[in-house]
Amino acid sequence: MMNPKFNRLTDGFFASPQITADEVAPAVADGFDLIINNRPDGEEPGQPPAAEIAAAAAAAGIAYVDIPIGREGISHADLHAFDEAIAGRSKVLACCRTGTRSTTLRTFARAHAGDDVDRLISEAATGG
Repeated sequence: MMNPKFNRLTDGFFASPQITADEVAPAVADGFDLIINNRPDGEEPGQPPAAEIAAAAAAAGIAYVDIPIGREGISHADLHAFDEAIAGRSKVLACCRTGTRSTTLRTFARAHAGDDVDRLISEAATGG
């Protein structure tokens, strides 16, 4: 059964609050083929470091990318990194503290690529 904190925006993209290393292998079992971490290290005490999640991803055989979105917000470089990361992927799990930055990054990147904005807003709203 899929982790209930993985919020579906589309069949191929889910946003989640912070995941732990223990949640990586079950995500692979759920069919995810990429994890994107949108949370900068050290944002709050007790948060798992990106290297820990990356190591769990490597051990589980899933691709992993860091695109940390901090207080400065989303840049054009972040949009480009996101597009490169998801190219050819079938089911992506992106995470941050609450899932909002991951949802926003995907929405901005897809809008920048020319996708229908009304549809993107609807997908983001559906995903929470």
